[in-house]
Amino acid sequence: MSEPNFPQSFPLYDLLPPAADAAGRSSAFISLKNAVKAWIVCFINQGNAATVALTPNQATTVAGAGAKVTNNARIWTKLDQASADFAQAAEAANFTTDAALKEKLVIFEIDIPKVMDVEGGFDCIRISTGASNAANITSALAILQPRHAGATIPSPLAD
Repeated sequence: MSEPNFPQSFPLYDLLPPAADAAGRSSAFISLKNAVKAWIVCFINQGNAATVALTPNQATTVAGAGAKVTNNARIWTKLDQASADFAQAAEAANFTTDAALKEKLVIFEIDIPKVMDVEGGFDCIRISTGASNAANITSALAILQPRHAGATIPSPLAD
């Protein structure tokens, strides 16, 4: 039996490259139609005491048709990379960091049937950040769990 290979078993997709986040920004949508679950991992290097709001959005196409906020998701936070352990926050449709000048991780667990309006045809997701401060650097990636173990997941960049 072969050992699991993380990048093949759980493909990674860049959502937001590291950048200053003064005005807020949104990633492109990716399709989750070939996934059973996804995690959106947000990195924040907070250089200014302005909070950062993080909100997953769903749509019916990767072009963003019908975009709206997701339902409540499980959220894990590590608000101080230097010393804190992960903590589970209350389930919510978004998360806003505290204002402490720390390096932070925020993870949204996208349990597709629970978090997304699947019956309404919503199978695409992105992450948006709220207006903050140019000294706050944000980035995000998505980790997908394919529908079939060991299968190569088709590109989530197309419907």
